[in-house]
Amino acid sequence: MEFWLAGFCDTGEYIGLAQAAERLGYDTLTVSDHLFHADYESRYPYSETGEPPYDATTHWPDAWVTIGAMSAVTSRLNFATNVYVAPARDLFTVAKAVSTAAVLSGNRVRFGVGVGWCADEFRQTGQDFHTRGRRLDEMLRALRTLWRGGRVEHHGDWYDFGPLSITPVPSEPIPVYVGGDSDAALRRAARFADGWIGNRIYSEDRLSELLERLSRHLADHGRKLDDLRVIAPIGAMPSPSLYRKWRERGVDGTLAAPWWLATEEEKRRCSGLSLKIATLERFAEEVIAKM
Repeated sequence: MEFWLAGFCDTGEYIGLAQAAERLGYDTLTVSDHLFHADYESRYPYSETGEPPYDATTHWPDAWVTIGAMSAVTSRLNFATNVYVAPARDLFTVAKAVSTAAVLSGNRVRFGVGVGWCADEFRQTGQDFHTRGRRLDEMLRALRTLWRGGRVEHHGDWYDFGPLSITPVPSEPIPVYVGGDSDAALRRAARFADGWIGNRIYSEDRLSELLERLSRHLADHGRKLDDLRVIAPIGAMPSPSLYRKWRERGVDGTLAAPWWLATEEEKRRCSGLSLKIATLERFAEEVIAKM
């Protein structure tokens, strides 16, 4: 079982968090993506009020700059976006940023990608919100072509280029993880992805249902659950037995933020990065070391 960390933290904490995660045996540290905060016209789809669970003070550092910095102070830890709203950007900006981070990290980047929910961000970057799903499908094919290196070309409905080349490109393929639990997201993962990332904390019943749906979509493309790396946040108290059970059911990793379960004693004793590291240490001792 891989243990991924949901990085949600202040920008200055990422370096220390990455160093601690590597020391303690975590697999991947994730960085999430938003371009700006505003009084959005778009409704946040995962709350009853339509308001997002963050405000103007919440940090959203550039994912690829942050990953590049963390990779410089680690040697084993992997990094992923959870998730990067690629269709809100142009193809070549995405291709170059991800490729550079993969090279600098020594092939430790996982490209977690989704279509996004915030139309406001698309308007400000000049990208069409309503075609974002179709454009992402083609973008993933074009990105893999560009990341192969050498002179390449692509001629599609949304992107048309070449022959041309970009550098640097990584020495290994960049794994693509699709995020989201809509049917469109699951179909995209089944068709294009190396892995799937759940985008919220799931009850065990809900996760069972999602894996069944994902398996059906995979079967449509001649694949099965074992062909996809499944990363799923599980809404149950962490324990080795919980994660062993779900590993047997096809879940390859879980996404967690142990500081969300900080004890009152830990909160009295420390705060900020120190609190995060204290909870990482306890989770590593109680769960990771016993797997």
